[in-house]
Amino acid sequence: MRAVIMHGPGDVRVEETPRPTIIEPTDAVIRVTAACVCGSDLWPYRGIEPVRRPTRMGHEYIGIVEEIGEAVHDIAVGDFVVGSFVASDGTCEICQAGYESRCIHQVMMGSVGTQADFARIPLADGTLVKVEGTPTEAQTRSLLAASDVLGTGWFAAVAAEAGPGKTVAVVGDGAVGLLGILAAKRLGAERIIAMSRHADRQALARQFGATDIVEERGAEGVGRIKELTGGYGAHSTIEAVGTQESMDQAIQATRPGGHVGFVGVSHGVELDGLGLFFSTVHLHGGPAPVRRFLPELIDLIMTDQIDPGVVFDLIVPIEDAAEAYRAMDERRATKALLTL
Repeated sequence: MRAVIMHGPGDVRVEETPRPTIIEPTDAVIRVTAACVCGSDLWPYRGIEPVRRPTRMGHEYIGIVEEIGEAVHDIAVGDFVVGSFVASDGTCEICQAGYESRCIHQVMMGSVGTQADFARIPLADGTLVKVEGTPTEAQTRSLLAASDVLGTGWFAAVAAEAGPGKTVAVVGDGAVGLLGILAAKRLGAERIIAMSRHADRQALARQFGATDIVEERGAEGVGRIKELTGGYGAHSTIEAVGTQESMDQAIQATRPGGHVGFVGVSHGVELDGLGLFFSTVHLHGGPAPVRRFLPELIDLIMTDQIDPGVVFDLIVPIEDAAEAYRAMDERRATKALLTL
């Protein structure tokens, strides 16, 4: 089968690899019908994370169940499914508390690689959700978004306690930040401030529900948010980048007593203890428990209440995966979808 392999920074290839098989009785094998490139895939692509050996890529996926292990009971061969970027058993105390992404038996799907014709899904009953009916082309794109970026943006908004009567600031205009805007809008936020310098992403932010755009960064960006909120800062702030600057900006843009939902994969982020102490903000985040939200998100998509799939502005066959990575790295694309 075909699979996307990263050999080193900037070196992405599509190669023939063995088709996966059932290893554990809780496994399923799916035929991947669409996959995509994640912003977190760009960390190794840019050399920020080491690539020590040729590595299978991808952790976002939808597809058709081809084979199941003998201990799999909740899905069947032929089901169209969506799964989280973290495989989870769904039964441990952490999963039961709604944090499947930190399941004590978790398997990161990035270690499996889903930018491929087929993928083995560990802990299939706790990871995969069946989609009822036949999705349209637009719904299919949106279901793929639910596998990670939509679920991650949704968790960011929930962690930031976005809701009625609140002002939400969103730091980061990538796919996660943009879908955090969509989530905040669905959760009832009164005002949503998107921090973005790119006209195309600003337009999509407004389409998803942003009421204000702030182009400034750093202290100027914080000052602009304070200005827009009567000097107080946002009630809820989504941090969707993972850099020192973005985390500082998120904390400083949040009013005392407010909430920061951080979902950007942190690289080199350090928090000043005294600054955090006097900020008086709540911090909550980390790898999103996408599986918690999948049933609700799938229903919203299949009833055409939300259309997160419009975040995919580049669609290419898997053979052109190298171009998909280049386009996202060069910010010529917000989110690239790979067809199979």
